[in-house]
Amino acid sequence: MSSISTQKASPSSSSTSRWKYDVFLSFRGEDTRTSFTDHLYVALKQKGLITFRDEEKLERGKSIKPELLKAIEESRFTIVILSKNYATSTWCLDELVKIIECMKEMKTTVFPIFYDVDPSNVRKQTGSFAEAFSKHEECFKDFIENVHTWRAALREVANLKGWHLLDRSEAQLIQNIVGELWHKLSYASLKDIEDLVGIKSRVKFKSHLAIGFNDVRIIGVWGMGGIGKTTLARVVFDMVSKKFEGCCFLRNVREVCEKDGLIQLQKLLIRKILNESISIQDVDEGLFVIKNRLCYKRILLVLDDVNQLDQLKMLVGKGNWFGSGSRIIITTRDKHLLRILKVDEIYEVKGLNDDEALRLLSLKAFTNDHPPKDYLKLCKDVVQYTKGLPLAIEILGSFLVSRDIDRWKSTLNRLKEFPQSEILQVLKISFEGLDEVEKEIFLHIACFFNNENKNDTIEKLDYLGLYPDVGLEVLVDKSLVKMDETTIWMHDLLQEMGRNIVYQEFPKDPGKRSKLWLFEDVEDVLTKNMETEAIQGIVLKLSTNSTPKKAHWNPESFSKMQHLKLLIIDNSFQRLKSIRISKPLKLIETPVFTEVPFLEKLVLEDCLNLSRVHPSIVVLKRLTFLSLKGCINLKSLPKKFEIESLETLILSGCSKIKKIPKFGENMQRILKLYLDGTAIKEIPSSIGLLKNLKVLSFGGCKGLSSFKSTSCYDLLHFNSMPKSPHPVGLSSIWGLCSLAQLNLRDCNLTEIPDDIGYLFCLTEIDLRENSFICLPDSIGGLFKLRTLDLENCRSLRSLPKLPISIITIVGYGCTSLETIPDLLKPNSICEPELYFSNCSKLADNKAIIDMFFTVIRKHLQVSLSLSLSVINNLLCMFQGLSLEDRYYDEEYDSSYHIVIPGSVIPKWFSHRSMGAEVNIKVETSSHLCDEWMGIAGCVVFSCLPHHHFGGYCSCKFSCQLIVNGGEMTYVPGPRSVVGLSDQMWLFYLLPQYYVKEDIKLLQECEENEFSQIGIKIEAEGSGMKVKKCGFCMVYKKDVEDLNQIVAQSSNTSHYFDNSTVVAEGNKAKQTHDDYDGAGPSGEGSSSELPHPQRNERFIEFMANGDSDCEEYLECSEELGDWQKSSESDLEG
Repeated sequence: MSSISTQKASPSSSSTSRWKYDVFLSFRGEDTRTSFTDHLYVALKQKGLITFRDEEKLERGKSIKPELLKAIEESRFTIVILSKNYATSTWCLDELVKIIECMKEMKTTVFPIFYDVDPSNVRKQTGSFAEAFSKHEECFKDFIENVHTWRAALREVANLKGWHLLDRSEAQLIQNIVGELWHKLSYASLKDIEDLVGIKSRVKFKSHLAIGFNDVRIIGVWGMGGIGKTTLARVVFDMVSKKFEGCCFLRNVREVCEKDGLIQLQKLLIRKILNESISIQDVDEGLFVIKNRLCYKRILLVLDDVNQLDQLKMLVGKGNWFGSGSRIIITTRDKHLLRILKVDEIYEVKGLNDDEALRLLSLKAFTNDHPPKDYLKLCKDVVQYTKGLPLAIEILGSFLVSRDIDRWKSTLNRLKEFPQSEILQVLKISFEGLDEVEKEIFLHIACFFNNENKNDTIEKLDYLGLYPDVGLEVLVDKSLVKMDETTIWMHDLLQEMGRNIVYQEFPKDPGKRSKLWLFEDVEDVLTKNMETEAIQGIVLKLSTNSTPKKAHWNPESFSKMQHLKLLIIDNSFQRLKSIRISKPLKLIETPVFTEVPFLEKLVLEDCLNLSRVHPSIVVLKRLTFLSLKGCINLKSLPKKFEIESLETLILSGCSKIKKIPKFGENMQRILKLYLDGTAIKEIPSSIGLLKNLKVLSFGGCKGLSSFKSTSCYDLLHFNSMPKSPHPVGLSSIWGLCSLAQLNLRDCNLTEIPDDIGYLFCLTEIDLRENSFICLPDSIGGLFKLRTLDLENCRSLRSLPKLPISIITIVGYGCTSLETIPDLLKPNSICEPELYFSNCSKLADNKAIIDMFFTVIRKHLQVSLSLSLSVINNLLCMFQGLSLEDRYYDEEYDSSYHIVIPGSVIPKWFSHRSMGAEVNIKVETSSHLCDEWMGIAGCVVFSCLPHHHFGGYCSCKFSCQLIVNGGEMTYVPGPRSVVGLSDQMWLFYLLPQYYVKEDIKLLQECEENEFSQIGIKIEAEGSGMKVKKCGFCMVYKKDVEDLNQIVAQSSNTSHYFDNSTVVAEGNKAKQTHDDYDGAGPSGEGSSSELPHPQRNERFIEFMANGDSDCEEYLECSEELGDWQKSSESDLEG
């Protein structure tokens, strides 16, 4: 398929490329077609000589004569078979005239064969020839000159040296003729070889055959496509073939095998060597014939363009199938095949040097050894582009024939962007034979790493999971890549072929290509918000000498690159402000940060292969945010951080980080430090310099438990130990005085140091999943603490007195917890919410349930004592929210929640039902005296069997108030981690919880008069079951009952007597069983029916609850009055 060059140096001499046929046969059909001529034709073809015979080569329906004349002109040798009736055919005579003309003008070699005629009869036109011409002279008396020309042609051919059959054996004569032609053809080819550009230095390959020895030798000819392997093999074949008993040149083995199969190649080999056509049914039979029929023959065999091992196995075996002295030449692009076959030698064909390439281009484009002076520079540019590849030079030279200088220039410019397709198709053959991983390696080198450092490239390819040690060896074997000790490179045309493959994925949409290397394409993708999901690699290498490029990239574009694995940006973007690289990108190195001095945000998350952050990161004076979250192989950080603008540092999930950098004195702006999941065992004392640090997280840092000291000051490096047990006058502590959030989750701590109480600014503490038994009393002094998370602290037995600022305590899974302190806050309506599911020792805890009712009572007392606007202001103050915001904040809304183990709904809940829904049917004629103030609910739930993991499952509930079938704003319940035992969720909703749309729904219901009110509980997911629920409409009048319940709670088990409550008027009656008196699922029982006029007051109350707050100063006096009233009530 490939050639060094078939262009001769001298344009005046005959050229190999001009001869289409080796032999032209001229004969009288009725005399010899089915006998001698047919035998000779078959013998010539078997020898590999391309032979023209009119009935086989001329297509039907065409004018025969012009086609015939052209075939004569295109034949190197002509054989004229002169039989008795040859002269009777004017057709034959016209052929002969043309043959003699070509012999004189075109140096065609003519051989006569005298078949059963005497040469003198032909020369003198006697005998049968005299009779034929007598008739011609009569028929063509008006064209007698034609007859004279025929006679002259016969005389000339009769005087040429040829063969005379006489009484000789036809078979012997045919063998002699074929042998002579083969010898002369080989000699003619050798004369042409001298004029093949670049061939002289390469035919030295013939010496590798060592023809003088009797061993069987197999020689491999290896090189890239288009380099000249086939031409070289053909030339050497022609040079030495006469020295063998049988010769066969099997061209295009790959192509023939793909089209016709191996059997066709086996038949062709046998026919050319043995001159026999043998029927072969399968490849095994063909293998058997070759081994047994050729084992004693000294043959020369060329297998051209082999690409599969089976081709070698079924055609040559190991070489021992042939006789002594045989030689096999194999041309291939795959060196690995030659190694497997263990060939005797491998000869690598290399490209033309610049002088040879320039000469070949000149011959193709200008039919001269040298280009015109005006074209010399352009020709050198073409030579540089082709890099000595003969195929490319011939194709481009032929294309540029007769083109002016401007056309040459435009062609060269176009080639840089759109390579010649004919060249690429030849080169692509090797690529298509690769496995997918090898293709990816090739494309990465073509697009990103050509002429790059070998070790660096191998490292990058290895990080990308492409197994380069194996893949690169395959690419080298297939002549697609070259390597030495330091560099990996490929031929420029192979690089263009690889890049063209990627370009053709989506020519008009770079965002859908797998790889990008051009600035223009990257710019389009990152500024035009294109689809980028297909992009796997971006490598930009801009020259430091090039004009700076402005880029306004959209960072969100990177987040869409779900398959991005490689990002390298060199020598560019000095004003870049933000870099974000996250999974699944396989970042293998950070940039040198001196190139991005204006960087403000750097996010390198889940870069699994990142092992080192370049020390130059400390020069980023403007960096405010640095996240290396999830870089699990990151080991090395700079020894010291002195990034003065840094506000947030995230090292969470960097599980191989054992030591964090020291902090410089200039790092006063840092606010958040996340060290979760690192392997640190100590904190640098310089952490005390971070005076403005507000968030510090050590979640999962189990190495901290190895500290000998349990002092929080040892852990967090305060400047001095406190001398007073009180948090007053501790001005000497200059350490983490601003810390608001501390996370010590899952640090394997068996004790919490008492000194934690001196971190006065703490608002949140996360102590989940530790092993301590108790908490220090000093926590009670953290007067700003709002949230305490103790989830899954399974050894915890009790809680200390907690500060009055606390609003949320999370204790899911504290299975050893037995007691909790009195959490009620004097003179406050904001009691802490409690989440203690799966704390089995707190099941149906009376004190906690008392607390729930106390919260309701407090709210009722406030509403009785204060104006509505003051209530709203109080809620806003305690919750820190505007009236608008309180509806949308999940933590501080107008609701209250408690979750504990339990299975008994307190009888105070006047409406109960099995299942997840309870409704009240309301009669419009009912009369109620008090205004409605909220809803209280109780839900008992548990985890379904086969839906828990490790004995637990996680759920989330919501509650919806339903009025006449219309759904009001849902109540998001707490996330609960529960086991198989029953859990209980208690909640209380204030009227202020609901929004304008809910009020509108109530107003519509009022107009139609209420008929049914209820709640519906819904669980997210299918693993949880709501067993029963109850709810109660809370009115102002209920404060009396609640006062009585709270007062009696210390002396009675009023809440847990397994009774059900049926409300009748304002009195509660008990029945035997907790649910015997309950209605069917979804229905509650009640005679508590609101009056329409009181419904109006209810709507008015709800509407006023949405009004704006008054000045907070107004509420202080009324709050004082309420406090006094509350105290007197308790005394009473």
